[in-house]
Amino acid sequence: MSEKFTGSFTQQEALSEAAIEAAMNVMRHGRLHRYNVIDGELGEAALLEQEFAAQIGAKYCLAVASGGYAMATALRAVGVKHGDKVLTNAFTLAPVPGSIAAVGASPVFVDVTEELTIDLEDLASKADQASVLMLSHMRGHLCDMDRLMQICDGAGITVIEDCAHTMGAAWNGIASGRMGAVGCYSCQTYKHVNSGEGGLLITDDAEIAARAIMLSGSYMLYERHLAAPAPEVFERVKFETPNISGRMDNLRAAILRPQLRDLGRQVGRWNERYQKIEAGLRDTPGLTVVQRPEAEIYVGSSIQFLLLDWSPESVAEVIARCAKRGVELKWFGGAEPAGFTSRYDSWRYAEPQNLPQSDRILAAIVDMRVPLTFSLEDCAQIARIIRSEVGAVYQAG
Repeated sequence: MSEKFTGSFTQQEALSEAAIEAAMNVMRHGRLHRYNVIDGELGEAALLEQEFAAQIGAKYCLAVASGGYAMATALRAVGVKHGDKVLTNAFTLAPVPGSIAAVGASPVFVDVTEELTIDLEDLASKADQASVLMLSHMRGHLCDMDRLMQICDGAGITVIEDCAHTMGAAWNGIASGRMGAVGCYSCQTYKHVNSGEGGLLITDDAEIAARAIMLSGSYMLYERHLAAPAPEVFERVKFETPNISGRMDNLRAAILRPQLRDLGRQVGRWNERYQKIEAGLRDTPGLTVVQRPEAEIYVGSSIQFLLLDWSPESVAEVIARCAKRGVELKWFGGAEPAGFTSRYDSWRYAEPQNLPQSDRILAAIVDMRVPLTFSLEDCAQIARIIRSEVGAVYQAG
């Protein structure tokens, strides 16, 4: 009888006792709003910002309500206006073009490569179409960031990094989010730290930081931020920057602070699981394992493989057969969005664009979460099941 996996692909680990105790302390005193502090109290949100800025090596940090809010705030803070165009990946999740639409701008999609990163040749060819790039490190895959920054610096393009899947990752030793003007991170349950929802924005640019803090709804209480620019920077922008409230509260910040201190260990655990699955999938006929460059330190919280040039029916059969054996795979080639999977042509608020290279690759991408609740034995079993079912459909075809 065929083996069947019985674990959950959506169950996260329990929060640590340190995170639970930190949350209880906030609930005991009741000061959940980030600016509701007593004399001498710094506040959990302000401390989180200070600690994450130091951890990532940034001058300034802002804690906000979600990763999507962080991206939209970054776009506003760098000066994107209604009617502008913004470059972004064709392969990403809906909140990325959604953040562009939220500020009244329009996305210009850039092709994806078989390594699941932004196509730098296509980026270079479109560099004259926009002055801002919202770069999505989709599913944790980092492109050649040195080359990307050469292209963007040469064309005068401001880079905002969407690091929802790369908190803890690095390129040539530089933390993800530190090469662009702004880095945006998600703290949503399925990301690398878990506060249910939440986001972080980092930058070294004082005026971008001041604008972002004003946008988040500081009510002129910016002096209560510990990872913020000097008061005179706020004086330059405070009357022309709207309040679009999206602050993080002290409860979520309290939960996050212990998790961020443990991030390095968690990255190691994710990568053990990723590498176990990857090893089990290598050399499967018809299946392409995505190669990771040597310069990349990645976080294997999900894994992708390609079924290049398979028919949609065959890909759907693989997914259905794996599901019957308890392995939950997602596909980015479907004509209709399903859950978090959607394609650039799904977002009808964007102008129609013709990207045949991306169409071919999107039709091949199969995606799977790798929760830390999986054991290494679970990962080996999952790889055996995928390998078996891909092989069965490939041979039949």
